[in-house]
This record gives sequence, structure tokens and C-alpha cells, in this order.
Amino acid sequence: MASPITKSGRAAIPAATTAATAGAPPRRQQLLVLWLPLALGLAALYLPTFVSLFQGIWGSGEQGHGPIILAICAWLIYRKWPEMMQVSEHQQISRWGWPVAAIGLVLYVLGRSQDILIFEVGSLIWMLCALLLLTRGAAALKAQWFSLFFLLFMVPLPGQIVDLVTMPMKIAVSYVAENLLYTLGYPIARVGVILQIGQYKLLVADACAGLHTLLTLEALGLLYLNLVRRDSVFRNTGLALLIVPISFTANVIRVTTLVLITYHFGDAAGQGFLHGFAGMVLFMSALCLIIGLDTLLQTVEKFRRRTELHHPKPASP
Repeated sequence: MASPITKSGRAAIPAATTAATAGAPPRRQQLLVLWLPLALGLAALYLPTFVSLFQGIWGSGEQGHGPIILAICAWLIYRKWPEMMQVSEHQQISRWGWPVAAIGLVLYVLGRSQDILIFEVGSLIWMLCALLLLTRGAAALKAQWFSLFFLLFMVPLPGQIVDLVTMPMKIAVSYVAENLLYTLGYPIARVGVILQIGQYKLLVADACAGLHTLLTLEALGLLYLNLVRRDSVFRNTGLALLIVPISFTANVIRVTTLVLITYHFGDAAGQGFLHGFAGMVLFMSALCLIIGLDTLLQTVEKFRRRTELHHPKPASP
């Protein structure tokens, strides 16, 4: 039966439909009722953790990448949120969220009570996975997998592991920087991780060539891969494998830049504003290397496809 027409020319809405629509809360309000308590619960758990991190290791040069990783993860989750809500619509929730939440709570209690940061901060990933499983199901977790994986770069590693990996890296970076500058004619010598150029002695610190710097550059490379979303397996695999040498090369560029600044402008310049500027050089050089190698891999792939097109392989008998 057709709806009656009002004097304004619009179809009149049945009273029953109007009442039902008015009685049901808007969808956005329903989502707010669901997610706001969860967000407040996470804030109650982890705000003290983040305050301690900002007052502690995140204020140091070695762990200064932590807030950046956290901000990028928040943006990645926000960016994927509409897709997550769409793919998880009318999907069943997963009961696996309960054991995952239990693991997260145990890790949080142990880490918070015993001051084990790798447990306390790492538990956030378990809790986020549990909330997604219990509210939107496995499809939501799959949609947000990279955002949660990226949080791993924020988790502080034990000092023993950092020291074990950092020292060989610092020696290797110092060795390459020394030989590079010596080849260019600079009066430079090295003892372990101490570089002497002219009258200046420079110690290659953990922040300049340590494990945390490597992990930060690894995160930068993986973020680039996720954002550009290449369809080619060859380019994705090749660039992922090249991230480690790219990170090492960027560290060499940073140390070499600091040595040259100190040699030409003095120790005050090397330890002042230009020292922070060398950190920008590190990330800019790493980003340029990633983009440059990605372009090179694209050229190689195009050449390979063109060759296969003009010289197809003979069919098997």
C-alpha cells in the first residue's frame, strides 16, 4: 500500500516506523556505549605505565622512539577502523578472547609489580587483541593485525639483549665510518668504538648505532611497505630483506656526519643543535634509501617482465 502524500509533496512516514526509529538509539551512540567503557578501562590500566615511561626510558636517547611508535600505531588503528567495522559486521565474536585477555592480565600484573617493562608494555598488545576478539571477532583482529604488530617496536627489550647486540653493531659502524673518512683523506683513527679525528675524540654511543636505532629504522621500513602496498611479491620481499643493510648504512651516514661536524665546526657544534640535526639526517637518509631501492626494484621487475614478454619460456612437452 502506497504511503500517503502530505501537502508539502513528501511521502508521510508511518507512525509505527517513526516510533521504532525514535526508540532505537543511533548507531554511533550504540558504538559509543560499547567502546567508551573499554577505552576508559585501558586508560586506567596503562596511563600510569605511559607516565612512568615518559619519566623514565622514553626520556632517554636510546628509547626516544617509543612515543613515535605509539602515535603511529594509534593513527594506524584509526585509519583501519572503518574497514575493521565493515568486515566484522554481523560476525561472531571469538571465545579465544578470554584466554588472550587472561594472558594479558597476568603479564600486566607481573610486569607492573616486578617492574618488568617487557611484560608490562607487551601486555597492551594482548589486551587489544582480546578486546577485538570479544567485541568484533577474528575478522576485526585480522583487519588490525599490522597496527598491533607495529606495537612490538614500542616494547622495551631487556638490557642484556640490547647490550649483547648493540656492541657488535657499534664496532661495525665505527669501522666503516673510520675507513670511509680515511679514504677521503681525513686524519682519523679508531680504538674500539672511539673515533679520534684531529684533536677530537668521539664515542659512538648506543643512540647513534644501537639496537634501538636499528629497530626504529626497521619500523620505518615496514611502515613504508604497509602504506605503499605493492602488489609485487618480488618488491615486497626484496625491500623487506634490504631494510637491515639500509638501517646499517643510515647509521654509518649519521656517525660520519657527526664526525665531520665536530672536525670542521668544533666539539660544541657536534654536541649541540647539529647533533640533533644528525638524527634527522639518519631518518631522512634511511627514507631516501628505502624509496631509492624500491624504485630500483620496480625497474628490475619491469625489465624482467619485458624480457619474459619478448622471450617467453618454451612450453613443456
